[in-house]
Amino acid sequence: MFDWENLRFFVAIAQSGSLSAAARRLKVDHATVSRRLSVLETELNMRLVDRLPRACRLTATGRQILGFAAKMEEDAFAIERLALAEQAPMQGTVTISAPPVLANNLFANHLHVFAQSHPDIRLAIASQAQSVSLGRREADIAVRLFRPEEPQSVTRKLGEMDFGLYASREYVQALEADNWAFIGYEAQYAEMPHQKWLQSIAQGRRIVCEVSDITTQQAAARTGIGVAGLPVFMGDRDPALQRLPFDGEPFHREIWLVVHPDLRHSPMIRAVIDFIVDVIRKTFEPIANS
Repeated sequence: MFDWENLRFFVAIAQSGSLSAAARRLKVDHATVSRRLSVLETELNMRLVDRLPRACRLTATGRQILGFAAKMEEDAFAIERLALAEQAPMQGTVTISAPPVLANNLFANHLHVFAQSHPDIRLAIASQAQSVSLGRREADIAVRLFRPEEPQSVTRKLGEMDFGLYASREYVQALEADNWAFIGYEAQYAEMPHQKWLQSIAQGRRIVCEVSDITTQQAAARTGIGVAGLPVFMGDRDPALQRLPFDGEPFHREIWLVVHPDLRHSPMIRAVIDFIVDVIRKTFEPIANS
């Protein structure tokens, strides 16, 4: 009989396309993934994957086994969700996936409040821009800045995050809009709505530097190097910054909460959802529940 854990590694390789990508997904090293695959192939006495220099390609048998294995994995995750949903004690770990702007600048600042109310629930906040799979238990709850598209997930719009233009209080060009220089994103983020909005405001004016995240943009703006487009909840609360008036379209991002339907009635998950909703409502202008 083969080891089911080895089969989980095989599924990750098949779905990720390479040993390295599977290692990142499973949060292990490359050698562990390679060894697990080799053990599984030995246990089954067949080759499942052709290992190419930069990718992995399933053999014909590997493709057949992947169909069974993916269904087994899906059922295993369903069992985990059922077990979590049925836990009566308010005790355990709940993982929240949230974009860095909210994870680092909002939720992290309120963890102590939740811990005081629910000392036996450990919150794990994954700060990540990319979407995660709730079905695969990559997170229990997700907070996103766009309307979720998963048809089976339970979604709820929590609010809208408004943006403004900010510069250091020492920024010498603050009163000379034609001479503003802007702090933007790196080229790889050119298609982000935030970056497109900033470019529409800049209208050809100089981009003085490019960084990869909003928190770094805020830090750069404090130095007086230029103007950053920041969420109002961050910029207005920073005593080193001033909000600048501008001619142009206002900008905001919607904030959505997503949870797998198997977990929506779990008392522990409900406690965390209530915490998220309360933090959002106290920070942003509340809207009618959807």
